[in-house]
Amino acid sequence: MKLPNIVVRILAGAVFVGVILGGMLINEYSFVIVFSLLTVLCLYEFYGLIEKDAKVPVIRSWNVLGGFFLFLGGFYYCTLTPSVVAFTPYIIYLIVLFLSELYLKRQNPIQSLAYSLLGQVYIAGPLALTNYLVFAYEPGSYHWVYILALLVIIWVNDTFAYLTGMAFGKHRLFERISPKKSWEGFFGGAAVAIGASLIFAHFFPNLSTLGWMGFAVVVVIFGTWGDLFESLIKRTLGVKDSGNMIPGHGGILDRFDSTILAIPAVFVYLLFVNL
Repeated sequence: MKLPNIVVRILAGAVFVGVILGGMLINEYSFVIVFSLLTVLCLYEFYGLIEKDAKVPVIRSWNVLGGFFLFLGGFYYCTLTPSVVAFTPYIIYLIVLFLSELYLKRQNPIQSLAYSLLGQVYIAGPLALTNYLVFAYEPGSYHWVYILALLVIIWVNDTFAYLTGMAFGKHRLFERISPKKSWEGFFGGAAVAIGASLIFAHFFPNLSTLGWMGFAVVVVIFGTWGDLFESLIKRTLGVKDSGNMIPGHGGILDRFDSTILAIPAVFVYLLFVNL
């Protein structure tokens, strides 16, 4: 018996969220397993799009492995080895990536290198920074509050931006790239997201109420830009979804497009707040 699409969508979404939350909330080892896998899957989808739709040859497996090395390097830097030694495997990846183009005899090696490095900067780098977020609350100790707050605010903002936009949306936010997004939806989602940050301010007073509200504003703004940037990539390549790994939802990258750009923005925000 085939389940209705809405049921498949709800079940797949619930399982996906459950895995992400479980990985964060159990301990640092479940975190590194789930988020390193998330990094690998996002990179696998991205380089698949580059090979299939951009028609640019890249070494998908090596680039995915490079992103995995970067994530693990970030984890070991925060937990065991606070030195460049933690990133030695990633440095080897970069050296091999450049040297390989001497021998592959591609028609346009610069283009292949550019797309390979784009995936590292766009996906692997931000996801590696989640290691900082889970050790920034209590330096030297694992705590999930910042990464949880980031994801909750993203999810709340996306949900209420959609609902507000459907009900009241008239003025297009960025019609050239995403015709359905509206300013009304943006402000509606932002208002509820900032409200959600007040809950975190109540239970986690390490940031002031104003600090948590600023956290939410940063996440909403850069999360929206992250969503638009992935839409720009898909529109440029002529695809609807980044993949089909999550039934009814598209690809893993589709579900984390907002988060990817919000992570480095929150990283910079927390650095300034802590200073």
